[in-house]
Amino acid sequence: MEKLSKILEFVALVEILPGVEGLLHISQIADRRIQRVGDILKVGEKTPVKVIEIDELGRPRLSRKEALREIENKV
Repeated sequence: MEKLSKILEFVALVEILPGVEGLLHISQIADRRIQRVGDILKVGEKTPVKVIEIDELGRPRLSRKEALREIENKV
């Protein structure tokens, strides 16, 4: 479980390692369409995420919905 450090209009920044933040786009938060990141997540809360890509600048892109699917499949 990783800690949300900041919420913007369409993304959340998630600290995945000390001093390393990844971008969690609104489309990767849930399997359903959501209107605002803040409808699902709050700054400071912890949520599971999975690194799905490292962009050309070396920034991690994250998916909460992929992490949740993996957790469900293990149960």
